[in-house]
Amino acid sequence: MAVIYILFHQPQTIIQICSQTVAGLFHSLSNSFQPAALPFLPGNIGQALGLSDGEGAGRILHRSKRGWMWNQFFLMEEYTGTDHQYVGKLHSNMDKDDGNVKYVLTGEGAGNLFIIDEKSGDIHATKRLDREEKAMYTLHAKVIDRRTNREMEADTEFNIKIHDINDNEPKFAKEIFFASVPEMSEVGTSVATVTANDADDQTYGNSARLVYSILQGQPYFSVDSENGTIKTALPGMDREVKENYQVVIQAKDMAGQMGGLSGTTTVSITLSDVNDSPPRFANHSFRVTAVESTEVGGAIGRIKADDPDIGRNAEMDYSIVGGHDMFNIITDQTTQEGVLVVRKGLDYEEKRDYEFRVEVRNTYLDARFVHGLQFKDFATVRVTVEDVDEPPVFTRNPYVIEVHEDTAAGSFVGVVSARDPDAESKPVKYSIDRHTDLERLFNIDSVNGSITTLKALDREMSRWHNISVVATEINNPRQTTRVPVFIKVLDVNDNAPEFAMSYDTFVCENVKAGQLIQTISAVDTDEPLVGHKFVFSIAPANPNFTIVDREDNTANILTRRGGFRRREMSMYFLPVVISDNDYPIQSSTSTLIVRVCACDSRGNMQTCNPEVLPFSDGLTTGALVAILLCVVILLMIVVLFAALRRQRKKEPLIISKEDVRDNVVSYNDEGGGEEDTQAFDIGTLRHPEAMDANKMRRDIIPEMLFPYRRSSPTKDHNGDVRDFINGRLQDNDSDPTAPPYDSLATYAYEGSGSLAESLSSLESGATEGDQDYDYLTGWGPPFKKLAEMYVAKSPDRET
Repeated sequence: MAVIYILFHQPQTIIQICSQTVAGLFHSLSNSFQPAALPFLPGNIGQALGLSDGEGAGRILHRSKRGWMWNQFFLMEEYTGTDHQYVGKLHSNMDKDDGNVKYVLTGEGAGNLFIIDEKSGDIHATKRLDREEKAMYTLHAKVIDRRTNREMEADTEFNIKIHDINDNEPKFAKEIFFASVPEMSEVGTSVATVTANDADDQTYGNSARLVYSILQGQPYFSVDSENGTIKTALPGMDREVKENYQVVIQAKDMAGQMGGLSGTTTVSITLSDVNDSPPRFANHSFRVTAVESTEVGGAIGRIKADDPDIGRNAEMDYSIVGGHDMFNIITDQTTQEGVLVVRKGLDYEEKRDYEFRVEVRNTYLDARFVHGLQFKDFATVRVTVEDVDEPPVFTRNPYVIEVHEDTAAGSFVGVVSARDPDAESKPVKYSIDRHTDLERLFNIDSVNGSITTLKALDREMSRWHNISVVATEINNPRQTTRVPVFIKVLDVNDNAPEFAMSYDTFVCENVKAGQLIQTISAVDTDEPLVGHKFVFSIAPANPNFTIVDREDNTANILTRRGGFRRREMSMYFLPVVISDNDYPIQSSTSTLIVRVCACDSRGNMQTCNPEVLPFSDGLTTGALVAILLCVVILLMIVVLFAALRRQRKKEPLIISKEDVRDNVVSYNDEGGGEEDTQAFDIGTLRHPEAMDANKMRRDIIPEMLFPYRRSSPTKDHNGDVRDFINGRLQDNDSDPTAPPYDSLATYAYEGSGSLAESLSSLESGATEGDQDYDYLTGWGPPFKKLAEMYVAKSPDRET
């Protein structure tokens, strides 16, 4: 029945099974048949066993003795029968069919997947096998003597090979593949290769032999049936017309024959762009309006050409044909637009209309599409300039004015001029920005722009003055223009020359007449046009020194005599007159201080201090200073010593260790609770007169030989509870052993007017057995439970 089922449902598979089974059967027969039976095999079987027709017909073959007559078994996968699948039979020539031989099977799947009949050697498969999980099993067979349990044949290995059937469909690695191909590609251009895998046996039969075909995507693409390569099948595919294609590829096994299994995948193909489309202006005429106040470099408009390409192929470059003096065009790389900018300032009053041609072309060209197409286009641009209310315009920018420093206040410095560039030529007024003239040195006429001085100028204080002049339209104060005015202060010889530096000049006591002691120079803050020329001189009647002008703005100071003595004069003051050569001539007298110093034989200064007089004439200043310093130090030591002695004699205010500030007494006593009636007496607070009457000294020990005993409570059952409380209060007040602090004692008092009388046990002199509680039954339902509790205890009721 299993064979009929397979033939009915899988005819292709049974053909493969039969062909493989016959081959395996031939091999088994060659190992298991007796030699005597070989001549009776059909001719084709004999050929399968490697025998010729002559050998198979007449000659008996002999072979060496073998212990086993098998070596391999074949088993079909995916067995669908209900019984165990028969694999084959093991037989040993040691088996005499007397039941003494026992067949034992070990190895992969032995006892689990494969079982063997110990007596007959028949092998069966117990489970459904899948070749894709495991294609071959290796097992070992033994022949054991049942009586002696000894191996009759050596352990021999054999294989069970699982024959494949076509039970797996081809599968692609992905459900969707992505690929791209340039547009306008030639027919047959490779796009991508997609392959599928079939888990069936690729070495046997056609179960894993795949054939590829295209189910969707024709006529644009085709696929190679053997390797799954997708190619273009239609020429001139244009991305600008259609960019994306969905191609469905099928892989079918059994070489594509009827009954084969198949799998599909989708390939998303995108046409990549090439530069096959030139840029084009949608309108070949553009009109742009620009205001005359547009700054140089400012944008006045944009124009754009269309290019259906994308990315690099759509990049464009704009230019003005022949160039232009007033305008320029640049390319916005982000939007691929041409931006018109002003190259020079516009003037509505001078020219109002401009016209020029703009060219656009692709930046990158594809050589395949250049021929026959012009990848550029042209458009005409007309620019109209609009009038605006412009601020005043100065005739110069900036202004540079020169003025002498000796110019008096109110003198004319210069003039600035501005005009309204509009056609109406509105009047203009002038002013100085006082933030640039904080010292208020200048003033300007608001009508004609004349600049005058308010104060005298000094070039030595400031050589340049930078001010800002503002021109404002009178009719529209918001229209203003400012211009910098640089005022240079010209020099006037109004400063005399003076020493270039402070000189430290000395003369040796052993100096000779005519010896150089100092070279001097001078400086002048003025700047004459021909340069400085200084003249040096001293009084000719000076007996000590003379001066020699070196004609290079320096002079030498020489000694006129020798024999200088510090005792006579330690310092000389030499006035030197320095004059310039500018007009008017300025001169000054500078004093050169010359010290008399002791020098060695080479003229090197040793000391310039005056000589010390002998001791008989008196003490020197240095000695007096040293003596005074010693006296001050001694006085400081005496004062410090006296202060230390005084501090040692002082004693602390508290000498004893028992200082009251350090004696802290802690009381941690606690009360005795509600039962402690002696802890606090509240009656004292309510009756202060009782406290005064019975007040006792608690700071002395009472003169008592025996401790005070508190009297027992009164036995008067008919007395008022208040008397009892007062008695207790009196006892507590007169108790000398009471603690030295207040304590609270609590007492309950019902009063004498209660119908139920007092419930306190303080007045009860009789026992509960002497009480009659029958009256509780007459108090009604609220006291029913109470009546039951006490009435039930009555002796009469108990009996």
